[in-house]
Amino acid sequence: MTIISYNVNGIRAAIRKGFLEWLQQSNPDIVCLQEIKAHPEQLDLEEFSKAGYPYHYWHPANKKGYSGVAILSKYEPENVEYGTGIDYMDFEGRTIRADFDDVSVMSLYLPSGTNINRLEHKFKFMDDFQEYIDELKKDVPNLIIGGDYNICHEAIDIHDPVRLKTVSGFLPEERAWIDQFMKSGFIDSFRHFNDEPDNYSWWSYRANARNNNKGWRIDYNLVAEPLKDRLKRAVILPEAYHSDHCPVLVEIE
Repeated sequence: MTIISYNVNGIRAAIRKGFLEWLQQSNPDIVCLQEIKAHPEQLDLEEFSKAGYPYHYWHPANKKGYSGVAILSKYEPENVEYGTGIDYMDFEGRTIRADFDDVSVMSLYLPSGTNINRLEHKFKFMDDFQEYIDELKKDVPNLIIGGDYNICHEAIDIHDPVRLKTVSGFLPEERAWIDQFMKSGFIDSFRHFNDEPDNYSWWSYRANARNNNKGWRIDYNLVAEPLKDRLKRAVILPEAYHSDHCPVLVEIE
């Protein structure tokens, strides 16, 4: 099973940039999308079926043109959960989960902390999400959470760790949270296979950052510990140019 997580920064814009053609060529089994910025009625859903994904599930934000997550799949899931039941998360379309046989796949879009109000919101979200996942794992142990976490874990995951240590996304408190989240029972699938620097999944549109590879690794496929022996590979796909993010892939047996 091949799973790709991709913050498309607007699914309609990504489609105009060739996302569907790329999807057919890449041919993953399951795709977790974040920041879709659209409601299903604003899309031609038949395009996704024609691309090989007849099963597609959308959890947009209440506010149009904002946030939102989705899952595209070649196979019909046994169950789909829209959101967490925590209202402020679900109003913003932050999580969707699909259950397949003995594996469950979640698409997550964790808030950014662009200003002090949003940073407080982010910390509340992180705490509540941790509690939600701790409970969920009791019933759904084989969980994969693909998404934009809006946090770099270690200095190796950001191009300038010294200068950016006071910027949201690399604050000590954020890094401590994702560190303990992983230690609560998840594997950073990319780092499981690759310990090299200069591997990023997001670049600012400013200052030619992507061409200069001045990036951040904030997109992850976190895989629950019980699936460790089934991990086959995990890679970042920076050649995909439909967004300011690029896709991240994990393959499990």
